Amino acid sequence: MVHMTSRVLTVGFDLDMTLIDSRPGIHACYQALSARTGTYIDADLAITRLGPPLAEELVNWFPAEQVEAVADVYREMYPTHAIASTPAMAGAREAIAAVREAGGRAIVVTAKYEPNAKLHLSHLGIEPDAVIGGLWAEGKAEALREYDAGVYVGDHTGDVRGARTANALSVAVATGPCDAEELREAGADVVLTDLTEFPSWLVGYAGTPR
Repeated sequence: MVHMTSRVLTVGFDLDMTLIDSRPGIHACYQALSARTGTYIDADLAITRLGPPLAEELVNWFPAEQVEAVADVYREMYPTHAIASTPAMAGAREAIAAVREAGGRAIVVTAKYEPNAKLHLSHLGIEPDAVIGGLWAEGKAEALREYDAGVYVGDHTGDVRGARTANALSVAVATGPCDAEELREAGADVVLTDLTEFPSWLVGYAGTPR
């Protein structure tokens, strides 16, 4: 006799501009980095395009051969400048709780340096089942597949691509640099205004046979 094991619901979440509003912290960190290196960085502009890896932003301000070393300095300064001033997004805690209430696991998959991602979550008292850092766009599929995530929630077209690459349902929130139309055009299966809409969406989704 074959025993069918029902798949545990696993939902992945992006971090920056999905679970946390990292703009104030990142803005402060870029200003501190600018002061330390003596290199001008338009922090106001940089925080309008959060999502991609740090190196993709730093290359706008530093010669390519310096980016790796400057990124290390940024990551080292980050806990001092960026953690305390970064709030949770509206509905973030409730979204994680909703996954648990549905009997599922919640994981965070982010391009952010993993130790700093964990510091943010710990500071805010948000406790996912796993945190995987250093993955961007299609690269996020690596962790989504490893944890057998059926849903991935993010705010960027890169998150949509990551979900689709992993054959996960792409749930997009229009709280980051990409608006609802852009997210739909990128192939998001579901577009929410923000995470406050996620629990009621999940009840409908988790209640449907898969």
